[in-house]
Amino acid sequence: MVVCKFLHTRLRVDDLEKTLEFYQRVFGLEVTRRHESPRGSKLAFLAVPNSEEEIEITYFPGSGPVKVQEDLMHLAFEVDSMVDFQTHLDSIGVPMSDGPTQSSSGSIFAFVDAPEGYEIEVIERPK
Repeated sequence: MVVCKFLHTRLRVDDLEKTLEFYQRVFGLEVTRRHESPRGSKLAFLAVPNSEEEIEITYFPGSGPVKVQEDLMHLAFEVDSMVDFQTHLDSIGVPMSDGPTQSSSGSIFAFVDAPEGYEIEVIERPK
């Protein structure tokens, strides 16, 4: 048996509302649904433009504080223009944590840190 489809990635956070606001404001993601699990986790799903996959943001205080290990994992989003994205970040007061850097393939990439320290890579692919 093989899987049919990739559905979502879950990130556990300490502050659900702060995290949702971050992803909406910085990346323009949309909350598609919210609910509480039988064990008491508060869940929210974020839609990613031009993708069927979602990001599940979970708040479950019973698990203790979130400790994101540096360089363990990251999300990656494509942008049309790194210059335009940098201008957007500057306008909302959010810094890049690394970059922008041009790769040998011609892509330009940079990183932004989410509230708990999850890294988000932003990539402009060569035209």
